[in-house]
This record gives sequence, C-alpha cells and structure tokens, in this order.
Amino acid sequence: MRTLILLALAGLGAQLVDGSLGMAYGVTSTTLLLALGTNPAAASATVHLAEIGTTLMSGAAHWRFGNVDWKVVTRIGVPGAVGAFLGATVLSRLSTDLAKPAMSLILLGLGVYVMARFTFRGLPKDRLGKPLRRRFLAPLGLLAGFLDATGGGGWGPVGTPALLAGGRMEPRKVIGSIDTSEFLVAVAASLGFLFSLGSQGIDVVWVASFLLGGLVAAPIAAWLVRLLPPRVLGSAVGGVIVVTNARTLLPNDMLYVALYGLWAAALAYSVRAHLKERKAAGTEPVDERQPVGT
Repeated sequence: MRTLILLALAGLGAQLVDGSLGMAYGVTSTTLLLALGTNPAAASATVHLAEIGTTLMSGAAHWRFGNVDWKVVTRIGVPGAVGAFLGATVLSRLSTDLAKPAMSLILLGLGVYVMARFTFRGLPKDRLGKPLRRRFLAPLGLLAGFLDATGGGGWGPVGTPALLAGGRMEPRKVIGSIDTSEFLVAVAASLGFLFSLGSQGIDVVWVASFLLGGLVAAPIAAWLVRLLPPRVLGSAVGGVIVVTNARTLLPNDMLYVALYGLWAAALAYSVRAHLKERKAAGTEPVDERQPVGT
C-alpha cells in the first residue's frame, strides 16, 4: 500500500510539473520505476499506459483554457505517434544506454538557450504568430516520439524547447499543444509495447496509481499555466531542461547544486524584469483607496 501511495503522489507531482511546464511526467515516473527495480521496457510501458488517461485529461483541460493550437497538435502528434510505436518496438529488443549521454548533451544545449533567451530577452515578438511549417514539425514529432518511447520520457523535453526556441508561439500554447498531442504518442507507444511484450512486467495496479495522481493534477496545471507570465514560464521550462539533463552528464553533485542556484537566479531575474515591464506599461493594479485626482 505504501508503494501505491508513493506512485500516486509521484504521478500527481509529475503531472503538475508536466502540465504547467510541458515536460517531466515520463522522465520522473520512469526514473521512480527503474529505482524500484522495473526493467526499462516494462517501466516505459507502465508510464505510457498511465499517460493515455493523464494526457487525455490534460489535453481537455488545456483546450478548455485556450492553450491549444490544433494545427500544431495534428502536425506534430501524428508523426510523434509513428515514432513512438517504432521506439517501443526497438526498446523491447535493445538497450539505449549509449544514446543517453549524446541526447542529454543536445537537450542541455537547448535548455541553456531557452533559459537564457527568455530570462534576458523575454518573449520574442518579431516572429510571434507566424505559422510553424509541417517540414519542421513532422521530423521533430518523429524524433521526439521515438525518444519518448525508448527513454521513458522525451516528448516534452524535446518538443517544448524546440517550439519555444522558434519564438512563433506563446509559451502557454506551446505547453498546451505539446501536452495535448502527447495523447497520440502515449496510445501509439502503449500499442507498440503491448504488441512486443504483451503484459509481461506491467503491473495494472501501478498503472492505476500513476493515472489517479495524474488525473487530479492535470486540470490544476492547465489553469496554472495561464497565470504564469511568458517570460517567467520560459525561464522555468529552460531550467527544468537544464537540471534534468545535467544529471546524466555531471558526476559532481556540487556542480549540480550550483545549477539549481543558477536556475533560481534566472527565475528571480525574470520575475523582476516582468514586474518592471508591467510598471512601465502602466498595468500594475490601481490602489482603489487613493482618491481620484490626488
């Protein structure tokens, strides 16, 4: 029972972060299952089965709050589903340990770029609203879906920073669209694992525990992402990518702690810059107790 409660709480926390920052559900949940001794393929299969429910709830909530671009969802989600099915089939037969450092290095670079860009420059406005091309979204979806199935998480860490770096979508719409399209990825990956593994190593009760925690958190996260300023949200997402992938590459714990300090400083800077911009634009709340004309 203690393990089931832990899994439900992990699912709740992971979905709260995933739904508000566009990543981390798969990585967090898979890491916990591996720590409990589950083999990589069964761990990824368990997480993806739970994600069918959590991504459906998360997508509905994001749609309800206006965080979804449906063109992006279809253009990245369908190739993502193909990649996820292939990835699940591959993971059932192979180990991807050799690819982890290389992918972590690429994602770390993307994370540093996203965090620096949003921290010091805010939301890029010169390309905001311009359409994203299918020739960019399709390969991105295929790669992200494949990595998501083979690594137990990768749809958000690959898709979210790539779309944010392009500067063509608001951060909340990037996160909402990535979370919504992940439903297709979760279904395809689950089918791939079931065809390759059957139900071997998959604990249905564990799946239900993850699912329960995620369902509770999904609508809260979709509501929260609308309240966070784009500049602060971009810094937060970039920081999550950096600290998540640095763990694979940095053997020194002190350096890892220093990265957390750097992330906290970037968030503080973004918050101050956002408040300064609001003040300059005259959007600070007016004190109604002050008489008009005084």
